[in-house]
Amino acid sequence: MTFEFATSGRILFGAGILTEAVKAIQPLGRRALLVTGRATDRAERLIALLTTSGMAAVPFSIPGEPEIPLIREGVRLAREEQCGIVISFGGGSAIDGGKAIAALLPNSGEPLDYLEVIGKGNPLSCAPLPFVAIPTTSGTGSEATRNAVLASPEHKVKASMRSAAMLPKLAIVDPELTLGLPPAITAATGLDALTQLIEPYTSIRANPLIDAICLEGIRRAARSLPRAFSHPHDLEARTDMSLAGLFGGIALANAALGAVHGFAAPIGGMFPAPHGAVCASLLPHVTEANIAALEQRAPDSEKLARYQTVAGILTRDSHARPRDAAAGLHSLCRSLLIPPLRDYGIMESDIPAIVSKALQASSMKGNALPLTAAELSRILKRAI
Repeated sequence: MTFEFATSGRILFGAGILTEAVKAIQPLGRRALLVTGRATDRAERLIALLTTSGMAAVPFSIPGEPEIPLIREGVRLAREEQCGIVISFGGGSAIDGGKAIAALLPNSGEPLDYLEVIGKGNPLSCAPLPFVAIPTTSGTGSEATRNAVLASPEHKVKASMRSAAMLPKLAIVDPELTLGLPPAITAATGLDALTQLIEPYTSIRANPLIDAICLEGIRRAARSLPRAFSHPHDLEARTDMSLAGLFGGIALANAALGAVHGFAAPIGGMFPAPHGAVCASLLPHVTEANIAALEQRAPDSEKLARYQTVAGILTRDSHARPRDAAAGLHSLCRSLLIPPLRDYGIMESDIPAIVSKALQASSMKGNALPLTAAELSRILKRAI
C-alpha cells in the first residue's frame, strides 16, 4: 500500500471565522489581487477587513468560467499593480482562477505552457505567489486542491494546471458565507461535493486515510444537503455542507476522481453548463453504470462493497445493496430538482464527440473500472 497526503498549508474552519482569519493573511503580503466572482459586492466586508489591517486589495472579477484569456488578463493586472499575494473569495471559478494566476505570476510563459491535455503540461519552475482561498459555496473543494481547472474556448474543453506547489497557503472556510445561497446553486454545488466524496472513495487510488474523510463527508452531505436546499439559512446544515465540500477537495487531491468528472471536463468546455450542475446530472447514471459493470466484469471487486457502504449511508438502510446507491442518488436528485443535460443544449447527436473527449480526460483514468465507449454513451443518453 502506497499513498501520499498533501493539503492546504493551513485551514481555518468555523462559522464567523472570517473576521479573525484576516490576521492570518497579513503575514503573507501587503498588496493583494482579490479575485471574486460576478457579485463583487459580496466581498465588501472582506475588503474592509483587509483595509483595516493595513492591506491593499486590487479587485479582479471572474464573472463566469475561468477562461484562459481572462487568466492572462488577471496576471497582467497583478503584475501591473505589483501584487505580492492572491486572495480568492467566491465559488470554484474564482478560486481556480486565482490559484492559476498565483501560479503563473512568478513563472514565464502563458497558461497553455502548463495545462494538461491541451497544453505542454510543463512543471512550474518557480513557486506560486502566496494564495489564499475563501470559498462562498460548498462544492468544488478547490480550497484544498493542487490543481486549477481552466476553460479553453479555443479547444472547447476544460483542462487543469496541476502542481503540489499550487495548494493554497491558507484556506478560510466560513459556513456563514454560504447562508442564503439560492436552492439551485445549493443543489448543484452540494452534489458536486458529494461526487467528489463518492468518486475518490470508489476510485482506483482509494486509500485508508482518504476513505475516512470521504465517509464522514458523505454522511454529512446525505443528512444536510436536502435541509440546506429547503432552508437556506440553516447554519447547522450549511456547516455540514462546508465540511463536505472541504473534505471532497482533500479527497480528490489525494486519491482520484472518475467518470463523472471525466465527462464534466469536455461538457463544460463545449456547452454553457455549470460544472456542479453537470456533475449532479451525471452522478446517479455513472454510479448505476459502474455498479452494473462491476457486477458483470468484476463481481468479486471490493469496489462493490464500497458502493454498498455508500448505499447504506444514502438510504439509511443497513441492508442496502450496491445498486441501492444509484437508486438513492436518483431519489436525491429528484428531490433537489436537478435538470437533465438537455436543459444546457446537449443533444444525443453530441454524444460521440463528448465520449471521444471524455476518454482522454485525466479524471476518467481514476474510475472504479474502465468503462467502454458504449457504456459511456449510454450514461450520456440517460442523463440527457
